[in-house]
Amino acid sequence: MNNIIYHITTKKEWQTALANGIYQATSLHTEGFIHCSTAQQVAGVLQRYFVGKTDLVKLTIDTLKLHSQFQYDFSSSVNEAFPHVYGAINLDAVIHVGLL
Repeated sequence: MNNIIYHITTKKEWQTALANGIYQATSLHTEGFIHCSTAQQVAGVLQRYFVGKTDLVKLTIDTLKLHSQFQYDFSSSVNEAFPHVYGAINLDAVIHVGLL
């Protein structure tokens, strides 16, 4: 599989990550992993979870640079496997930050 995955977050959460030197989504603490998407899944994720939200950024993550474990897990609600990062995301694994 391609080594590039994506994560949607807010500008504020990304600024916090830059200040802390590491990115940790709320889901890491509540679910044990950070939700990510493939390029083909980003549009659906935006439609399902981010409608009407502003100040969003899309993190482009190179999984070969991740220090934390990453794997694809099946989501029965949409019948697809999604990439999940099981730990914090080191900032040097984020190779691009794009505004949405």
